[in-house]
Amino acid sequence: MRGSSQLGPQAREDAWKRLDGGAVDLLVVGGGVVGAGVALDAVTRGLSTALVEARDLASGTSSRSSKLIHGGLRYLEQMDFALVREALRERELVMSRLAPHLVKPVSFLYPLTRHGWERAYVGAGLTLYDALGGARSLPRHKHLTRRGARALAPALRRDALVGGIRYFDAQCDDARHTMTLARTAAAYGAIVRSSTEVVGFVREGGRIVGAELRDTETGDVATVRAGAVVNATGVWADDVQRLADSRGEFKVRASKGIHIVVPRDRISSETGLVLRTEKSVLFVIPWGDYWIVGTTDDDWNYDKAHPAASRVDIDYLLRHVNEVLAVPLTRADISGVYAGLRPLLSGEHEETSQLSREHAISRSPRGMVSVAGGKYTTYRVMAKDAVDAAVADLGKHTPPCVTEHIPLVGADGYHALANQAESLAEDLALPRWRVDHLLNRYGAMIEEVLAPAAEEPALLDPVPGAGAYLMAEIRYGATHEGALHVDDVLTRRTRISIETTHRGVDCTRAVAAMLGSVLGWSEDQLAGEIASYVARVEAERLSQEQTDDVNADARRLVAPDTRRTVTGPPRALKQR
Repeated sequence: MRGSSQLGPQAREDAWKRLDGGAVDLLVVGGGVVGAGVALDAVTRGLSTALVEARDLASGTSSRSSKLIHGGLRYLEQMDFALVREALRERELVMSRLAPHLVKPVSFLYPLTRHGWERAYVGAGLTLYDALGGARSLPRHKHLTRRGARALAPALRRDALVGGIRYFDAQCDDARHTMTLARTAAAYGAIVRSSTEVVGFVREGGRIVGAELRDTETGDVATVRAGAVVNATGVWADDVQRLADSRGEFKVRASKGIHIVVPRDRISSETGLVLRTEKSVLFVIPWGDYWIVGTTDDDWNYDKAHPAASRVDIDYLLRHVNEVLAVPLTRADISGVYAGLRPLLSGEHEETSQLSREHAISRSPRGMVSVAGGKYTTYRVMAKDAVDAAVADLGKHTPPCVTEHIPLVGADGYHALANQAESLAEDLALPRWRVDHLLNRYGAMIEEVLAPAAEEPALLDPVPGAGAYLMAEIRYGATHEGALHVDDVLTRRTRISIETTHRGVDCTRAVAAMLGSVLGWSEDQLAGEIASYVARVEAERLSQEQTDDVNADARRLVAPDTRRTVTGPPRALKQR
């Protein structure tokens, strides 16, 4: 590797110096999973590459998904066999080679509600699903009687099913996977910088040849030249195209999906569940000591940075999941709620659940490639197609994509350490469960995370109010993972914001103090960070009491934002 995977304060400063007045072959705009994938693809083809993100890595769609790496069973019903086959191939690749420390098997039970044809119909679909998966790290599906299904999931009402079918997919912490992808790109030499907003583009002869950047932490500005720009901003793709004075070749429609998080003991089951609704499907997904229940699928026409869940959304999920549970869930059972936006390609259908999950590439205006649509699972394919399109504008020989052979940082050595977890726990004087937890978050980087504890034993203390995490992880978030704010750590580097009933509020003082010691915050900055996070949580709670999206969005925007992103109309393009 040519660079360092560290995204700490010094790396951030060095990155700004390289960008200001510098030049790269490829400038990637957007730090979600696709943008990070594009950066890794480009840099491992030998292209000088920079990735900039206006907010935090994975702060948009890529931290708010259902956390599944899957083929998409419902796309079989839509006869989209190519998309399912492609996604299942990618599922196998990330599980077995690219990110085995982050992507894990997950079991689902499909409850059958009718005798006869339903078992044959669903069974045929799952047989095809297994077949399309090809080489497999997962077991094949299995048919169950009513007794067998209820033995696996005692929480189900007896009259809610006549039998079931169990099958397997995979899951990951989406925010951590995206951030690790960006760190891997940095390790191969890419410039990776968050809180760095594109506020304008530079043209020569009608072609985009660079971008004007603004550091949203300091207000500093810089200009970087680029052989080509890749717009990988998801639901913001149309906004970036307008900033480039282009109508683009496709339109992106934002679909809001919300999820609720409930403690594991609220649903007695050894497996996840997949349920049909009148619109789509509903998942009950195992998530450590919790269940994630989701999702919805509705148009969102408000602030893209702050999608909000309303009372109606939450009631919709509770109503449908309670149709099959012997002991219904209530709002009091909910530990966390999160809302995200899917970037769907606009089409002829009015219902967002019917819009395309396939991706599209645009090469307008000249010098810019835009990529949108697709599924989280197929990020690598989207990235490859985007780089292939951009290479045509570079006028230089570029090798083909090699990312199917590039393990993410932490993957190499993970399996050996996982086998040594018992002795590792003894050496570190930590419980075995905690070592397993750390290995599945950091892989072979676990020793790097815990190394400072040799000098500071208090780093091995649990985070106050969130005992599943160590203070060493909070520090590592700032020193190596690019976290700049309390929100970055509580919402994305960890998932404390959705895994605790206090939504992370009880952790803010300890977390802010740790981040401030690394990032050099003043007392005023520290107090501001705490106040901002608490206000954000309160705004989210208020939004979840509103009866519609309009009021929920208005409530959500009450919260102050620690990042000072640009507002107002885009700047005029520079002409040269």
